[in-house]
This record gives sequence, structure tokens and C-alpha cells, in this order.
Amino acid sequence: MKEIGNGNVDSGFSSNGDVKKKAFKIFIGYDPREDVAYEVCRYSILKRSSIPVEVVPIKQSDLRKSGLYWRERGKLESTEFSFSRFLTPYLANYDGWAMFVDCDFLYLADIKELVDLVDDKYAVMCVHHDYTPKETTKMDGAVQTVYPRKNWSSMVLYNCGHQKNRILTPDLVNSQTGAYLHRFQWLGDDEIGSVPFVWNFLVGHNHVEDSDPSTFPKAIHYTLGGPWFESWKNCEFAGLWLSEMEEYMGNKK
Repeated sequence: MKEIGNGNVDSGFSSNGDVKKKAFKIFIGYDPREDVAYEVCRYSILKRSSIPVEVVPIKQSDLRKSGLYWRERGKLESTEFSFSRFLTPYLANYDGWAMFVDCDFLYLADIKELVDLVDDKYAVMCVHHDYTPKETTKMDGAVQTVYPRKNWSSMVLYNCGHQKNRILTPDLVNSQTGAYLHRFQWLGDDEIGSVPFVWNFLVGHNHVEDSDPSTFPKAIHYTLGGPWFESWKNCEFAGLWLSEMEEYMGNKK
């Protein structure tokens, strides 16, 4: 299912810098046990967007039915979209810019501000976190893993038409290692652009400085677990997510 949000400004970006009259594609990772997280993430994007956006859930069950995903789930995969996320350029027909984001995000700012940062000289753009979690488990008991460039792949702007990203076919995504994919090993370091950390603000890791507006989160990432899990119902920024969820539920009726 696709969700279209209509704004006042057109935004469709091609790899050669041309602006096209079409919606910006946002692919959100979907996991059945986090359905409400997906819905609130989607709602928070559409509610604040001043540009047309097309929101598409990446559902493993649908990808399997379509013959696009067939790898077995590994013991260390904490979500159903641990690997399917890398199909984003393929699902966007290798055209223009598109975004992938985990479902455990809450957007507090207009997505146009993020789209305005795209630079065609890069194959991907993301927050370059230096993140080494101390916890051994996360979410609802999933094993916490530590690896270089951890959480870089949780929110990525893909230059889908970039020649290097054409390697991300279903065959490759279904066969390559987690290290290769999550560390962007198909790219050179100079092809991975950076965006401010406030667009992937890690709860429990990043911090707000009251005197510095540049530290105020624009997208909160409940990477350890959000208030939709009983054990994380009192986490930092839980109130913001719960308020958004209540608003979403109210508008749903």
C-alpha cells in the first residue's frame, strides 16, 4: 500500500540534478510486531511534509510473494527488514532520489529540509554515527549487535540512479553479507555523504544542548526500543511518540 501526501512544493530529484514533477519516495521498513510504530512514523512524515511524498512500506511477506526476497532470516536479524532495506534503489526503479528509514522513527520536522540536502555527487547520504551500544539486547529482547558504521543504514538517502547503486539487485541483496550491506562496502568512502545527526537522533546516545538549536532532533530514532514495547514505555522522548500516536489514532477514527 502506498500513501501519498500532497504539499505545496514539487520534489522529484534525478541523478543529473534535474527536478521532476513527482513525489519524493520514502520506503519505511515494516515489521508486523511494530505495526503501530510504522503507522506513527508514516503519519509524522505526512503530517509535516510541505512537498509531495509517496510512502511505501517494505514488507517482507509482499517481497517474498513477488519473488524479490528469498533469503532465510538469520538469528541476529532484529527486524524483518534488516536486509530488504537495501532493495530501495531497485524498488525506486533506479530513478532519482529516495529514502529508506526504519519504522522506529518519529519525525518532528518537514522532510523537505532533509530533501534539500541531497547532493548528486554522492551515491548515498546518511548520518555518520559513531555508535557502540552498551546494551546486549534491544526492543523486545532482540540481540544487540556491534559493528562498524552501526545505524548508518537505518536512515539513508539513496541516489537511486547512481551507477554504483545499480549493483543492489534482488540477487545481490539476497546473497551478500550483513557486513557488506550495512557498511556500504559497494561504495567508496567519498561516495557516502553526511547529513546532520539530528535527522537520525539516537535515543540514549545523542543529546540535546538547550543552548544550541542545532542539536534539537528533527527525527527521533528509538533504536533501542520505543514506547510501543512494554519494557521501553518510559524511554526518553516517549511522551512525544505517545502524543503522536494518540493524534494518529484520533484522526484514524
